[in-house]
Amino acid sequence: MTDDEKAIRELVAAWMAASLEGNVAKVLSLMTEDVIFMVPGRDPFGREAFAAASRSMEGMRLEGTSDILELQVMGDWAFMRCHIDMTITPPNAREPVRRSGHTLTLLRKGADGRWRLARDANLLAARG
Repeated sequence: MTDDEKAIRELVAAWMAASLEGNVAKVLSLMTEDVIFMVPGRDPFGREAFAAASRSMEGMRLEGTSDILELQVMGDWAFMRCHIDMTITPPNAREPVRRSGHTLTLLRKGADGRWRLARDANLLAARG
């Protein structure tokens, strides 16, 4: 495993840990300023919309995993395919919301040598 692959895997682990903790500031630090997210049923959106959606989930309990299925580094760009399983339990909810599916993510290495998420196509869907 190359240093870049290791750094990207550490980014994914940090992203998941920060997401599960509700640490929006940490998650935002792991993405580029011009990040774009694509999810079913919605126009592409950037950092501000991501932050607002994340903050709206305050008080919810999150559990989940992200498994990297493929990772390719090509200079200062990389892509990865992941499979994500998430369970979100709103306060006072009878039943948690479960989502799982695949993502395709582009990452960019900054001038500071750090990898950050630049584009993300998230295909998570409700599961029973």
